Amino acid sequence: MSTIFSKIIAGEIPAHKVAETNEFLAFLDISPLAEGHVLVIPKKEVDYIFDIDDETYLGLQMFAKIVAKGIKKAIPCKKVGVAVIGLEVPHAHIHLIPMNRVDDMNFARPKLSPTQEELAATAEKITEALKEVTHRD
Repeated sequence: MSTIFSKIIAGEIPAHKVAETNEFLAFLDISPLAEGHVLVIPKKEVDYIFDIDDETYLGLQMFAKIVAKGIKKAIPCKKVGVAVIGLEVPHAHIHLIPMNRVDDMNFARPKLSPTQEELAATAEKITEALKEVTHRD
């Protein structure tokens, strides 16, 4: 099962990465609902999030929590919303979306169309904020 996310993990398709470990990857959604909309994925190919083994699932949730803290620090918002839809790409993923009101999480509304430069700048803001959150250089 080779998905667009698997190709991003393999470096075959570019992505605006904000965080990465040996097991997980976080990168900007190219059609975001809001600036700072990040996708968090396991590198292990599993279609349905609840089919992930327990250890990987818990690790994914902890990784998402850390990334959400970086998003909150980098992007002005009240909270970072969490959504798991799983219909768009057959590779488990979590949406982390900066939000100020409930409608910010409405996947039926029109998506933003940021430029590659805007995505790069947002990724850099989140990456820098994550360094502060995790106290790493």
